[in-house]
Amino acid sequence: MGTLYIVATPIGNLKDITLRALEVLKSVRYIACEDTRVTKKLLSHYGIEGKKLISYHEHNEEEASEKILKILKEEDVALVSDAGTPCISDPGYRVVKKAWENGFNVSPIPGAFAGAAALSASGLPSDKFLFLGFLPNKEKQKKELLEEYKTLEVTLIIYESPHRLLKTLQLIAEICPESKVVVAKELTKIHEKFIRGTSKEVCKYFQDNPEIIRGEFVILCYPEKEERKISEEEILEKAKKLKEKGMKTKEISKTLSKETGLSKNEIYNLLLKKLK
Repeated sequence: MGTLYIVATPIGNLKDITLRALEVLKSVRYIACEDTRVTKKLLSHYGIEGKKLISYHEHNEEEASEKILKILKEEDVALVSDAGTPCISDPGYRVVKKAWENGFNVSPIPGAFAGAAALSASGLPSDKFLFLGFLPNKEKQKKELLEEYKTLEVTLIIYESPHRLLKTLQLIAEICPESKVVVAKELTKIHEKFIRGTSKEVCKYFQDNPEIIRGEFVILCYPEKEERKISEEEILEKAKKLKEKGMKTKEISKTLSKETGLSKNEIYNLLLKKLK
């Protein structure tokens, strides 16, 4: 019984491949891949010959999965993507799922991942992040998704194609106007570039420089909350309603501190002076 190896490939620079990945690609007879032309280029670069390539993409997943499972009964198979880690915003997870369900061993051979590479060099908070991959095509669904996640204090990682980049950036600027945005263009390639700023600044940059909207893009967005100053009148109005419910001044101060972000002492002193 064989093992299904999930082999990460370079996202641009062919040197970004691990020694272990090369060992696996040399050892197996069968390699399942999205585009045989892309995989042949990688294999040729490293002098790897005599491999049988199985075309595996979103339009033939069912048929190709069955073929791969049959081979796994006898020997190992390597699954690769055109660029980066297989199954991450790419076809592949269905054959992995079926391999587990049929009792085959699945082993990841880690390597390049565009989302992680962009995040590591972005300068945005990286302790918590959410990978969204490609957003939905329909604008309504895209808006709903951004609205849903804009309140989370995490960095959002989004993949985008050249023809959709501007519209997506405009949507981010509209829904998350206070957000910090970094766009990584052509990672690991000759024309690698990072554009940083507020959502509006980054959007304007691409509007003013449409000639550079080529290649592959990773958008990183940290939706910072817009700070809203609350007036004394609003605090006192809220405090009166809480007092009517029987709450004491100290308890009111603590409650309003959590709600407004102001210090308990500041609110307490205000209530002592003006709340009657």
